[in-house]
Amino acid sequence: MDKKELIKKAFEAKENAYVPYSNFHVGAAVLMEDGSIYTGCNIESASYTPTNCAERTAIFKAVSEGKRKIKAIAIVGDSGYTYPCGVCRQVIREFNSDAIVIIAKSEDEYKEYTFKELLPYSFGPEDLENTRK
Repeated sequence: MDKKELIKKAFEAKENAYVPYSNFHVGAAVLMEDGSIYTGCNIESASYTPTNCAERTAIFKAVSEGKRKIKAIAIVGDSGYTYPCGVCRQVIREFNSDAIVIIAKSEDEYKEYTFKELLPYSFGPEDLENTRK
């Protein structure tokens, strides 16, 4: 995986953000297990609740195309290092608790985390296995 290319794609996605209320642009690029890359930006709504984060936009695009396992995700925003919100962390968790999360200020300045560093002791699909029996 070329981390700089993934970060570059996140910055490109950030340019498409629809943020007339917060004016806070976020872009994400998710690398799936098969090597495919999907991008997303944040999309706001005047009623706020239906707003969607860049990370979830990218992940939902991948899932809607039949991809199910995230290998890595790069996230960029307007405030230096922009970390995923709690809801996005939970969605990342759904599609791979071993994913690599890259938080970038630029293609050359970034921090890399394992997903478990960002959301330890998380709740996931395996926690529901007993309810399915």
